[in-house]
Amino acid sequence: MTAVDLSHHVNVVPVKRGVLRRVLFGKVSTSIATLVIAAFFIVALFAPWIAPYDPLKQSFLAINKYPSAQHWLGTDQFGRDVLSRLIYGSRTSLLFGLIAPACAAVIGTTLGILAGYFGGIVDRVVSKMIDLLMAFPELLLAIIVSAALGGGFWNVVLVLTIAFVPGFARVARASTLAVRQEPYIEASLAIGVRTPVIILRHVLPNISASIVLLWTLWIASAIRLEAALSFLGIGTQPPSPSWGNIIREGLGNVLGSPWPIIGAGFAITAIVMSINLIGDAARDMLDPNSSER
Repeated sequence: MTAVDLSHHVNVVPVKRGVLRRVLFGKVSTSIATLVIAAFFIVALFAPWIAPYDPLKQSFLAINKYPSAQHWLGTDQFGRDVLSRLIYGSRTSLLFGLIAPACAAVIGTTLGILAGYFGGIVDRVVSKMIDLLMAFPELLLAIIVSAALGGGFWNVVLVLTIAFVPGFARVARASTLAVRQEPYIEASLAIGVRTPVIILRHVLPNISASIVLLWTLWIASAIRLEAALSFLGIGTQPPSPSWGNIIREGLGNVLGSPWPIIGAGFAITAIVMSINLIGDAARDMLDPNSSER
């Protein structure tokens, strides 16, 4: 079998033209979800120009103000503008949502491919490590690691990465085991193609759809987990705003100003539901047994 013949087997799930457009705008629900996600990212990107006030500026003259023309979502117990804090908090939460799953995808996919392709002692070691981490729910594992490391941006990224690695590793290992048995892999070995070339040219492209899909779904989980950790006081530390610590601070002043809880809760719900809708649409599109493909 020639190299040209092998190239025809690179994609197990062929990506048709317009798939991305159909995923994002194929239904009314996904179209709305796409617009919601785009709006959040635009707000986060242009926060310094969109936010009407400094999110850290306190004013004793503006404590617990109700929504008005000056403060659209009112103020908190320190006189800080709630809308401005939500806008800047979106930057923190979305950054965690993108960076942590991406790091976990790289590490977990690498471990899963190595375990599935080489087998033997490599597979046993990786599988045992995955099983150990999978014994803990993601939130509990994140709390344990975060409590040991403390808060801070990169510590939280590390915490979420560790929590997500087992999921990526299991999917990558299972997919690699299936691809490893394909005839074109055996043909590549027979003609002397080097292992790194086989992995990069044939194995990785064939499992990439599952990894990208899982990464999409974990973005929502990362945002939710970061909010949970910040709410518990072991995530993003005040005064830096994130949706989780905005809810935490607002909980102690819910009778004086409920707007931080309402605003941050709505933001988390909207972005998580929107990302999940897009992830479900992508799963249906890439599933060979789905009638929507």
